[in-house]
Amino acid sequence: MNFELNEEQQALQGSLARLLGDVYGFEQRRAIAATPAGWSQPVWQQLGALGLTALPLPQAHGGFGGGAVDLLPVMQELGRALSLEPFLASIVLGATALRLAGDDAVQAQLLPDVATGEVRLAWAHDEAGGHQAALWVETTARQEGGQWRLDGAKCNVLHATAAHRFVVSARTAGAPGDANGLALFLVDANAPGVACRPHRMVDDTPGGELHFTAAAALPLGDPRDGGAALKAIEGTLAAGTAAVCADAVGAMESAYRLAIDYLNTRKQFGRLIGENQALRHRAAEMLVSLEMCRSMAMAAAIAADDLDAPDARDARDARADLARAKLMIGRHGRSLCHAAIQLHGGIGMTEEYAVGHCLRRLTLIDQLFGDVEAQATRLAEMQ
Repeated sequence: MNFELNEEQQALQGSLARLLGDVYGFEQRRAIAATPAGWSQPVWQQLGALGLTALPLPQAHGGFGGGAVDLLPVMQELGRALSLEPFLASIVLGATALRLAGDDAVQAQLLPDVATGEVRLAWAHDEAGGHQAALWVETTARQEGGQWRLDGAKCNVLHATAAHRFVVSARTAGAPGDANGLALFLVDANAPGVACRPHRMVDDTPGGELHFTAAAALPLGDPRDGGAALKAIEGTLAAGTAAVCADAVGAMESAYRLAIDYLNTRKQFGRLIGENQALRHRAAEMLVSLEMCRSMAMAAAIAADDLDAPDARDARDARADLARAKLMIGRHGRSLCHAAIQLHGGIGMTEEYAVGHCLRRLTLIDQLFGDVEAQATRLAEMQ
């Protein structure tokens, strides 16, 4: 298993790092977060011009056919900048679901514009009644006059207000939590019967709560084929898990660098506080956690790609690697950010300083696709 980035991935990471260094400094990020949209259209266009929005999409529809490993350096840089752009929502989650579930005609119609960034998608799957339950779906789908219609609500939809289309999970049969009876649908954000209540996540990422009332929906694939929909949902969640693991490593690295810079500049009693042996030990422990999580993020990306190509290895092992990576990054990521804040002292708790925002990012990521406790439960069930 190769845990090193190749030359092309390193070059892409370097290009993105330079771009974000110019347009996404911490004060620039704060200004973006303060806007009504909560993300930057010019930055989004620059990401598209760099080819990032096309990276994981099929070559047949204007993409480059990349996988989770190719996305790894991109998500790390976006995490390091604490990016608020709709990359995870549209390119990772929405586009993956459309690729796995949609028929050729739907993909040909939408994915080329998704690849350029002109059309944005959002993944609407989580529901309030199913906290940390990956397959808890109460939203129902029914046919009425030859048209599929959805009724229900979705919570914590990332970048809901930025999306042109929602990819929505709904139930055609079975009870909430059942693996059978699931289907995926495409819903126009401006369609009658669709209501969105916007809010901000703990790290200022735009989110929203969706309500569907007899909303017209286009099925992705055969809505009666619950097995295909289940596979698409699991594949989308796997891609999302790998992506946020990489994002978390970027945020961890940002917190670590801020802490080291502070130790090497802050003086107390006439000397740098970084000369204190106890603080140097703390910084060393942080570095160990960071490097371990960097390897776990690579393992998660490899596992997600293996699940996308089931012949690569046993799916059970790949799922276990994903759960293990998410668990370890959840534990060590928040611990590292807490340590970084403590090394800063009081300034680390202020809104105007970046290190506290790294912890907010890790807090959000821990809740996405199953927190530490949920991943531990999944691993136990696999034993």
